[in-house]
Amino acid sequence: MTALIYQTAGGSLLRIVAPRRREALLHSKPDGTMPLSLYLIVVSVAYLLGSIPFGFLLVLLVRKEDIRAKGSGNIGATNVLRSGAKGLGILTFVLDGSKGYAAVAVAEFLTRNAGPAVLQNAALLAGLFAILGHMFPAWLRFKGGKGVATAFGVFLALCPLAALSALGIWLAVVYLTRYVSLASILAAVVLPFLTLWLSPANYSYAFRSIVFASCWVVIVKHRENILRLLHGTEHRFGASRKTAA
Repeated sequence: MTALIYQTAGGSLLRIVAPRRREALLHSKPDGTMPLSLYLIVVSVAYLLGSIPFGFLLVLLVRKEDIRAKGSGNIGATNVLRSGAKGLGILTFVLDGSKGYAAVAVAEFLTRNAGPAVLQNAALLAGLFAILGHMFPAWLRFKGGKGVATAFGVFLALCPLAALSALGIWLAVVYLTRYVSLASILAAVVLPFLTLWLSPANYSYAFRSIVFASCWVVIVKHRENILRLLHGTEHRFGASRKTAA
C-alpha cells in the first residue's frame, strides 16, 4: 500500500492510501495525468448536480406555484425570497450553494489518486460546470438561475476564506445600497482575485483561467441587471415595486 499526502485546492491536506499497482478508471496514468474519460465523468456529474432546480422544486412542492411566473421569473433564491416565501428563499440559497460544494467534493474524490495539479483542475472544472448546470438546466429548457449561490458553494469548497470574504462584501453592499444584483456583481468581480491571493497553492494558468471564467459567467448572467442599474430602474431589495432583478 502507498500513502499519498497532498494539498487540495481548498488548502486542506488529503491523505490517501492506495494500492501500489491497480489498473482502474479512477487511477492516474504513469505520467500523473488523468484519462479524458474521468474528466468527462467529473464535468457530467457536476453539471447534473448543478442543474437540480431547487428553487423551482421547492416552490412547486410547497406552494403549488411556478416560480418562473413570479417576479423576475428567475429560479434562484432572490426571486423565491421576493415571491413572499422567505423560508423557501433561504433554503434555496443553502441548497443551491450545497450543490456547488458537492460538485467540487465529488471531483476531488474521483481524482484522489492523481497529483495536486490534476485535482485542482478537476475541482475547478467541476465547479464551473456546476454553475453552468444551474444557469442552463436541461430539465427547464436551459433557462435557470444566475449562479450566485452555486458559485458561492463552489468557492467555499475551493477557498473558504475567499468565499467568506466575498460574502462579507455582498452583505455590506446589500446593506448600503439595497441592490442584491450590484452586490452579486461586485462579489463576482473580486472573488477570483481573493481566491488567487488567499489560496496557499501556486496555481497554473489553466487553473487561474477557470477561476476567472467561473465568476465571469455569473457577471454575464447579470447583464440585464447592469443595464437597469445604469438607467436607475433596478429594483431595490425590500421595495414594494415588482420589478425584475
